[in-house]
Amino acid sequence: MGLIVQKFGGSSVADAACIRRVASRVLETHQGGHQVVVIVSAMGDTTDDLIKLAHQITAMPSDREMDMLMSTGEQVSVAMLAMALHAMGAEAVSLTGPQAGIFTDAMHRKAKIMGINPRRVWKHLKAGQIVIVAGFQGQTPKHDIATLGRGGSDTTAVALAAALKADRCQIFTDVEGVYSADPRIVKKACKLDEIAYDEMLELASLGAKVLVSRSVEFAKKYGVELEVLSSFSKAPGTIVKEEVKSMEDIIVRGVSADKDEIKITLAGVPDHPGVAARLFKDLAGANINIDMIVQNISAQGMTDISFTVPEEDLARTRRVMQIAAKSVGVHAVNVDTDIAKVSIVGVGMRGHSGVAFQMFKTLAEQGINILMISTSEIKISVIVRKALADKAMIALHKAFRLDKSRVARGKSAAKAKVRRK
Repeated sequence: MGLIVQKFGGSSVADAACIRRVASRVLETHQGGHQVVVIVSAMGDTTDDLIKLAHQITAMPSDREMDMLMSTGEQVSVAMLAMALHAMGAEAVSLTGPQAGIFTDAMHRKAKIMGINPRRVWKHLKAGQIVIVAGFQGQTPKHDIATLGRGGSDTTAVALAAALKADRCQIFTDVEGVYSADPRIVKKACKLDEIAYDEMLELASLGAKVLVSRSVEFAKKYGVELEVLSSFSKAPGTIVKEEVKSMEDIIVRGVSADKDEIKITLAGVPDHPGVAARLFKDLAGANINIDMIVQNISAQGMTDISFTVPEEDLARTRRVMQIAAKSVGVHAVNVDTDIAKVSIVGVGMRGHSGVAFQMFKTLAEQGINILMISTSEIKISVIVRKALADKAMIALHKAFRLDKSRVARGKSAAKAKVRRK
């Protein structure tokens, strides 16, 4: 007997039939002798529909009221799933995020979990009940409801699994695990049996839609074993775990593309100490996450600075930058929405030379120009034109031989690749 946390996304609970299917799967786990805590997202496109509805009322709804509105989607899902389980003869109870003891900071729409007191969850578990918790939400210090941003239900699930010291956290999606690339675009993408926390963290932050990066950060920090699997089949999923030596046998684990970023270029920035700090301080104060940054060589005391941010932060970034740029004497703030970030990821990269060359060579052969570059020990990211992102991902997947035979060959294939370089 163990404690299992299961999370089901919006597509898994999109309608009544889907909810009954999820209830059957949850009940099967419970009847197998496990205590079960279930985290669910809003049904289908409910969150997007609520956002659109709000903007029919006002162009600038307050963040607090948006949280009050958007949190209702998950509350509908948990109640419906509890009803489905009751109809199957199971004992189940639904809880909102605050009722489950999830506490956040006061940053509405992008709140961070500050702590969890799962006392009430334990009470229901000890009574033999299946506990269903609304994902994506928690309670601020002022007792308001706050949402955790996109993918917040994943974060809720992993955080609760950590707080409850669960034996496993299962993330159910509409795919059967983590793939070497988006299988909808790269037809030869293969499912990975396992992947290291760091690899998954990079892929999640670089555009892979299976998990959000914050949930992987929680899993790594607290040692939560994750399994990504499909709610529509019984096929084994992908285990996200601590890195082991054998993982370095595969140089590149996956390729991703993020088409939801924009590039901001500050043209004519005074090249003086403290100017960049001032500009990025204002962005940090607005809770805007910066990704890639490039500064050109100074000429005549002026320079250009380019950086990327999530597309959803465009309006906020534009407002902040126009004010900050004026205060420090920046000549112009230019916005480029026609970009995508394409990345390769793998813990084996840090032990092999020539990976960057292979990536750049492959893109050049496809006639794809690189606008920006960012690297770390286990990833290389480039900014390209949005229309070329899929082409780049397909070409890189082929160049690094990330098909099923490549993964199966493991160490021998990795060594052969190095020799060919």
